[in-house]
This record gives sequence, C-alpha cells and structure tokens, in this order.
Amino acid sequence: MSALEIRKCLVCKGDKKAKPEWQNLGFGKIFTDHMFMMDYDDGKGWHSPQILPYGPLPLDPASMIFHYGQAVFEGMKAYRSPEGKILLFRPQENFKRLNKSDDRMCIPHIDEAFALKALIELLKIEADWVPTVPNTALYIRPFVFATQPSLGVNTSLSYKFLIILSPVGSYYAAGLQPVNILVEDEYVRTVRGGIGTAKASANYATSLKSQQKAVKNGYAQVLWLDGLERKYIDEVGTMNVFFLINEELVTPELNGSILPGITRASVIQLAKYWGVNVSERRLSINEIFVAAENDSLKEAFGCGTAAVITPIKAFYMGGKSVQVADGCTGSFAQKLYDQLTGIQCGKIADPFGWSYPI
Repeated sequence: MSALEIRKCLVCKGDKKAKPEWQNLGFGKIFTDHMFMMDYDDGKGWHSPQILPYGPLPLDPASMIFHYGQAVFEGMKAYRSPEGKILLFRPQENFKRLNKSDDRMCIPHIDEAFALKALIELLKIEADWVPTVPNTALYIRPFVFATQPSLGVNTSLSYKFLIILSPVGSYYAAGLQPVNILVEDEYVRTVRGGIGTAKASANYATSLKSQQKAVKNGYAQVLWLDGLERKYIDEVGTMNVFFLINEELVTPELNGSILPGITRASVIQLAKYWGVNVSERRLSINEIFVAAENDSLKEAFGCGTAAVITPIKAFYMGGKSVQVADGCTGSFAQKLYDQLTGIQCGKIADPFGWSYPI
C-alpha cells in the first residue's frame, strides 16, 4: 500500500470556508475544507487514496454499516507549538489501535505507515485550520465503515477509510473543572469478550441511554461498572479513570472490556517517571466509596484525547453520593494536565519522544 499515490482534488481558494473565531469553537461542530478517503474491495485491497473537498458521501441504502454496524474510529489531535509548528501526539499508537479495532470488527487492516502519511499530507493542506490560541487543537477523526450493499449478516466485502478534521476548544465548556459522575447500576456497556476493548461505534451507541439519563439529572458523565457482577469499575463514559488512594494511583486493569487508552498509557508512564506507585487492578465501586468516606481517596479523574484530564468532584449511585476530597481539582490531576498539554503543544521538554512534528 505504501506505493499508492494520493490523488488530490483541492477546493479553490475563493471557495474555502471562512475560519471561525478560535476562542469560540466548541467541540466537533466545525469541519475543515478537505478530507482523506480510501476504498477497499475484496480481491483488490485498499485502493484509490485521495484528498478531496469535505462533503457528503453517496451510499447505497443497503450498505452494511446501516444494518450490521461494522464501524470503528480513532480520535487524535494536532497542536500548534509556540514556534508555529504543527505537532501530533503519539499518532503511531492511534493507528495501531485502529487496526486492533479493525481486527475485532472483522475489518481489513490498514497500512499504519500509509495512514500516517495520508494524515500528514492532509494536515499540510489544512495547516491554517490548526488553532493558534491556548486550549484549542485540531481534532482528527480517522474512521472505517462497511459499504457493501447486502442484507445478510456477514462481513462486508467493501469498506471506506476516511480522515476528517475539526478545530476544537475544550471538550467541557468549563475546561479543567471537577465534574459530577453518575454511577450506572441499571445498564451495562460491554462485558469481557465483547467489543469494549475496541473503539467501535457500537460501544458508544450502547452508552447513549445512560448518558442521556445522566445529563438530564445534572451529571457530566457515567461511570460504567462491569457487566457481570455490576460492582467493579470499568471506565467513565468516553474516558479511562484513575483514583489516587493515599499514595497509590489506581486504575482498572485492562480486562477485555475496557478501551486501552493512549492517554491512559501516557498517564501511567508519567506517574511512574515521577516515582508514583501505580497499580492496575480490579477495583470495586464499594472500595471507592469507602475510601472517600475515610478520606483516603485524595483524587479521582478521567483521561482521554478529547478532554485530556477531567477531575471528578463526586460520585452518585442509588441515591447515595460521595464527594472526592474537597471537591476541587487535585494537585496531581493539575500536574498531569499541565505536563501532557505542555508536551502536546511543544511548550515543555518531551523526555518520552511522544511529540511528532510534521
């Protein structure tokens, strides 16, 4: 695939979209002028890579994505450094994870090096869409979905791979402020052996009912428990979750139902680099409630590409609520946020080689 030539059909200068105000971006509402697209057909493989104007896709009503849900995606960001350079954060890891998701959903693998090359070509064309003000970035959404027109439960014989771009501000309007979390004790998102470990679109569809309930009652996110015993913590909505209990940083182990987050891995590596005792293990919601009540729960926070670090103020479950420490952003969460965003934006030294300039 690496020998494929990327065809380019670009928007005329006079037809380009007006740039938004970087200070008022929101999240995922605005899209750039161009996108990358590539097709797959059984017997031919991936072919016809192109960068073309952003716009609607013609799809047959019988396309299998609509009926059987073969779709996966990734989320990453491009950042503007103080010197004006465009930086990515561990992009190779995103494309590795995309292929792991592909494998679980029976989608043909994509050449990871070629996918990164295509992204870089797209970013060079859309360079002036990377915001220049603090706490903004260009969100990158690679995704793959089934396109074969067929009404039969089977793997598709054709697919599309796209990358679209969206300039974004903070995922939460309030920025790095503690949020209230609803512990879900009615619905489940996934179980071991399911697709929780893949970044599959269906994972997010199954979360919507609970998220709708949470928002309606004033909570920012849902904390998911395991799908079998309903007592062990999986993750928080769109994020992995961490707890600072006494001097130990604890996060649920990757047990087959949790997405292996790239920010999660970065947090673990940073914490160990700082000499913090990190534990990946099975963790019950009861342990967290007890730790909160006896003041050994010092901090709790979610982490992910979109929000980076999200401090947690309190947990609510079955009519009971517990506050995390004093309910404010903890010093450890703040330190993590400052370090990660500093590396991502090229403002501080990167001892791990995570930053990827283009």
